[in-house]
Amino acid sequence: MIYHGKKGQYTGGEAIGILTLESSPVAFIPGDVNNASTYPFPIRYQNVDGFSVQKAIGKDPSIYKNLLESAKSLEQQGVRAITGGCGFMGIHQKKLAKEIEVPIFLSSLTQIPFISTIIGIDSKIGVITANAKNLTADLLTAVGVSNSSNLMIAGLEDQPNFDQFAIKETGRLDVEAVKNEVVDTAKELVADDPAIRAILLECSLLPPYALSVQNAVNLPVFDYVTMIKFVFTAVVQCSYKGFL
Repeated sequence: MIYHGKKGQYTGGEAIGILTLESSPVAFIPGDVNNASTYPFPIRYQNVDGFSVQKAIGKDPSIYKNLLESAKSLEQQGVRAITGGCGFMGIHQKKLAKEIEVPIFLSSLTQIPFISTIIGIDSKIGVITANAKNLTADLLTAVGVSNSSNLMIAGLEDQPNFDQFAIKETGRLDVEAVKNEVVDTAKELVADDPAIRAILLECSLLPPYALSVQNAVNLPVFDYVTMIKFVFTAVVQCSYKGFL
């Protein structure tokens, strides 16, 4: 087999690139998108200069230039697909996808059309987000959601432990307290609308609590990590061994 090097690429074997926010000290625990041990395959991270949590949730268009530069850097480093470190990055999904050659899937919200298809036309998706007030129609449109009538959205912006950890970025994470806030939010969603047949965790900080949510509501739970693993299997296919 003959391989050819790519100019500007200094490492190999990192199929998935992740664009990260410029965060204050945050405890990225296993299961978090920003913890490399979350994945059974290598990850390449790329920080986006100046892209704060506030700019992400506020969907600040001025950050796009930096986002594009960081995505191009990941592409040059040889990744096969690029995702984001915040669901609200999805506002840039369509624009960035036009300028980058590898697949782009910036937000966990891009899974909504797929989930809607597999749960049935009369069923609903419970979406737990970092900030429900800013998860607006323009963001949903940008990630390919043309009809949001089947979405039941609940935000964590008023949950004190999540707010201190994720939004105010105090540097302190009480895992049990945040887990309880997320689980209670999921239980309330399902209790309020029995038509919910799946849960989607929007925020990149929420996958560590997905199992607890599933145990509490007994529904399929989608998040950033389910999306990243799915795309990885598409861009890194494998051979099969077995028997008949």
